[in-house]
Amino acid sequence: MTRGIRRARVRALAKINLDLRVLGKRPDGFHELRTIFQTISLADTLDLAFTPGRKTAIELDDGLGIPNNLVVRAALMAMEAMRTTGLVEMRLTKRIPMGAGLGGGSSDAAAVLLALPALVGRVVDLPELSHMAGQLGSDVPFFLLGGTAVGIGRGTELFPLPDVPRLRGLLVAPGVHVDTAQAYRDLSPRLTTELQQNKIVSFQSHTWGGSRVEWAANDFEAVVFEQHKGLAILKKRLMRAGASVALMTGSGSALFGLFPDRDGVSRARVSLGAERAFRISMVSRSRYRGMWWRALGEHITAKIWPPQSRYSS
Repeated sequence: MTRGIRRARVRALAKINLDLRVLGKRPDGFHELRTIFQTISLADTLDLAFTPGRKTAIELDDGLGIPNNLVVRAALMAMEAMRTTGLVEMRLTKRIPMGAGLGGGSSDAAAVLLALPALVGRVVDLPELSHMAGQLGSDVPFFLLGGTAVGIGRGTELFPLPDVPRLRGLLVAPGVHVDTAQAYRDLSPRLTTELQQNKIVSFQSHTWGGSRVEWAANDFEAVVFEQHKGLAILKKRLMRAGASVALMTGSGSALFGLFPDRDGVSRARVSLGAERAFRISMVSRSRYRGMWWRALGEHITAKIWPPQSRYSS
């Protein structure tokens, strides 16, 4: 392996939940979920550089000083799994709002797991990457795959769905802090056995149906909107602006509205005034992979998944 520094700039996309049902608490303390993940165009940017060396050092410039940042943990985990040493330098430019249910931190961590083996020159197969991702967080494994996918269990057991149409939308991040642990606590007493069965049947119908976006639901809205009534009002404003569906993503506080055309998005953006909003589009699995192959082009071989380093022996 050559001893020079290797660099790459990659994009870590956000996600929305096109559907999210909470069934009940599991023996491991997590809740059993049924959800549909979808990658969207909003993204952070991560610049990585790897220099071989006798010791491992991880340096991160994120401009935020986030303690125990997931990208550092992901880099350390990946270096240990590859049994290699060297200097990993990273610069993270955040655009995805934090703590809004968009998976920004999880996506950043997954980006490290995908990119670092290509720079180092080691092969890490998808099962091992997925295992590491699941240790970092419940949303992280999804970002190894992208597109549209069903997540069950903690959300780490993933199954691909046909891509939704390339819908355009508006994502609104009002900056409201939602306590996710409290949202689960508030929701748990409402999760009766009969309700759980109804949710399973409804979710199955949703995923098998041809119009699943229009049937979307998010169980967290019931409890989060009680605590943050402004979010319920914001959802109504998106619907009045012409959204075919408006929904909170994750446990909040970001909401998204999907519109039939660009003009609808533009009108909604104007109607929301001072609200912090982002134009978004759905990113398919093929577009997601293509984005990664282009970003790592000089370091990888054929277009296979996950990206494989051309420096591997």
